[in-house]
Amino acid sequence: MFAAVLMLGQVLSAQAEESLPDFTTLVEQASPAVVNISTKQKLPDRRVAAGQMPDLEGLPPMFREFFERNMPQQPRSPRGDRQREAQSLGSGFIISSDGYVLTNNHVVADADEIIVRLSDRSELQAKLVGTDPRTDVALLKVEGKNLPTVKLGDSEKLKVGEWVLAIGSPFGFDHSVTKGIVSAKGRTLPNDTYVPFIQTDVAINPGNSGGPLFNMKGEVVGINSQIFTRSGGFMGLSFAIPIDVAIDVSNQLKKDGKVSRGWLGVVIQEVNKDLAESFGLDKPAGALVAQVLEDGPAAKGGLQVGDVILSMNGQPIVMSADLPHLVGSLKDGAKAKLEIIRNGKRQNLDITIGALPEEDADIGTGGQGGAERSSNRLGVSVTDLSAEQKKSLELKGGVVIKEVQDGPAALIGLRPGDVISHLNNQAIVSAKQFTEIAKELPKNRSVSMRVLRQGRASFITFKLAE
Repeated sequence: MFAAVLMLGQVLSAQAEESLPDFTTLVEQASPAVVNISTKQKLPDRRVAAGQMPDLEGLPPMFREFFERNMPQQPRSPRGDRQREAQSLGSGFIISSDGYVLTNNHVVADADEIIVRLSDRSELQAKLVGTDPRTDVALLKVEGKNLPTVKLGDSEKLKVGEWVLAIGSPFGFDHSVTKGIVSAKGRTLPNDTYVPFIQTDVAINPGNSGGPLFNMKGEVVGINSQIFTRSGGFMGLSFAIPIDVAIDVSNQLKKDGKVSRGWLGVVIQEVNKDLAESFGLDKPAGALVAQVLEDGPAAKGGLQVGDVILSMNGQPIVMSADLPHLVGSLKDGAKAKLEIIRNGKRQNLDITIGALPEEDADIGTGGQGGAERSSNRLGVSVTDLSAEQKKSLELKGGVVIKEVQDGPAALIGLRPGDVISHLNNQAIVSAKQFTEIAKELPKNRSVSMRVLRQGRASFITFKLAE
């Protein structure tokens, strides 16, 4: 009996091994095109004192000792000043036989010198062709002929649950291989609204940044870029830039030296359950327009504050983060058909996309001026906006909060200086009208309010119990 059980276990173990993927051929073929990237940057002592030394506290003792042993000394400059050569370590991969290399922007940012080390340990000095901080992509060029290259895949065809593999230089250990699966697609991370990240459970650590993510066909489907961590090391979540996005960026950098993106000219926010109820939606979906920038494409196309964008060019907007990806992929002058909900009714808008400005313009908050005060059942004291405030905030009406008493307003976090432009889906013209609308607010139902704080607009919801 025992022998039979043992034999069965051996059979099941053999079957399990046969069902697992074999990465050996992929690694042998792809590794020669994966490179190690190191950079140097000269820093004076005052920057060292300002906290520019590498943070080694989060590393295991073995790795901390490794970096401390190999950390460069502080040479003197020709003037006699103490200086330090800041070194960055990352990965990259060759996309053309004449020497174009893709990596992350943060790997080469502010570098005075970039060195690319090939799999045969030869080193080449790289020229920075261009970078795009918004996608964290950088394009380098080294001098060479008939260099090994990676095969490029299609990140759109990548499926959740599919096996993927990373090759890079974690902690400086060249050509380390880690594997896992795609755990999600289209992820949006804070401050990275133009990249629909590929989320994986592939082990990524410092030094993997800029390295390739391969599918089982040996094709690059992404650039490993970020991890979610509380310890400084891998915790099971890593994020890669889709190769489709990276190649589009690299082509623009090669051609124009910069990247252009589509621009709608709105500030949007997520539609949660309460906002969906207040706007008459069956379920949370779409991108709620919290702000329309003056003279922007959206304003010229008739988009209004309070509109909920449900789709663009036939592609549904499930989460608000879906919209920037779609808009950013369009070119200046492209046509976009938006399906929206306005006042509970669906309609379509045709908008001509603009070019994303080089830097986002700040919107001022204006001074605290005002007319006669008006109190209301929400527990706030408000006044009319002055003409100067309306101009500064690009508003036709609205009220500014002068005082917050105990009540609903305090509970939802309103503060003096906040500007209210809409209440219960109605545009606010004056303090008197605001009070009248507040008197008629429904009980025990989600009510929306549009608030501007320090020039940034968002919708919030609340319920009145009495």
